Amino acid sequence: MEERVSKLMARKGLCSRREAEQYIEEGRVRVNGVLVTDQGTKVPVHATITLDDKGLQKVTIALNKPLGFVSNLPQKNYREAKELILPENRFDKGDPIDPRSLHVVGRLDINSKGLLLFSSDGRVAKKIIGPDSNIEKEYVVRFCEPVPEKALHKLRFGLSLDGKRLKQASVKRAGDQTLIIVLREGKKRQIRRMCELVGLKVSSLKRVRIGNIQIGSLPVGQWMVVFPTLD
Repeated sequence: MEERVSKLMARKGLCSRREAEQYIEEGRVRVNGVLVTDQGTKVPVHATITLDDKGLQKVTIALNKPLGFVSNLPQKNYREAKELILPENRFDKGDPIDPRSLHVVGRLDINSKGLLLFSSDGRVAKKIIGPDSNIEKEYVVRFCEPVPEKALHKLRFGLSLDGKRLKQASVKRAGDQTLIIVLREGKKRQIRRMCELVGLKVSSLKRVRIGNIQIGSLPVGQWMVVFPTLD
């Protein structure tokens, strides 16, 4: 069986598919010791792929995304969150980072705020949003009305989306109208859709943690370098 080099590199966790295409174009990829220059090259799935990563920056950053910004794929009249990755918005100290090398890891919709990760390391994306990911994502969710006890039980155990049963969620009270929800998956608009199913109307949603990365005291609209656990 054969596969395109870029796709195989992503599946092996060497980098994202987009990064692989960039590295092939830059002449940094070898298969069984042979330099690959054609994006369409297919190779055996058990081939040995090496990446000359000399000079390549592998970095992951955390951004406190404000409301009104999209995670990616800019829409008319809305800005992309990546535009905030500017030197003047850096919360910690360090050298400048070229945002063009960064790719968003996961999504956070335009009406949600909080922790959003960007990385130039394909291993980070695979660990956090890959099909086998079991990384926790923690959210503070506020509602327009008090949350009844029966809704908590349903959120924890009894829901399905897109015809598939959801993984068990951790749901705890943080007030009459506030819940702390921890997920181990990331379907599109999952929390809002879950809440709709049990008759709850979300007034605000903020992601505060992904795995070992917490938003902590990071100000809205600012970013910092982080080190996700990949073990």
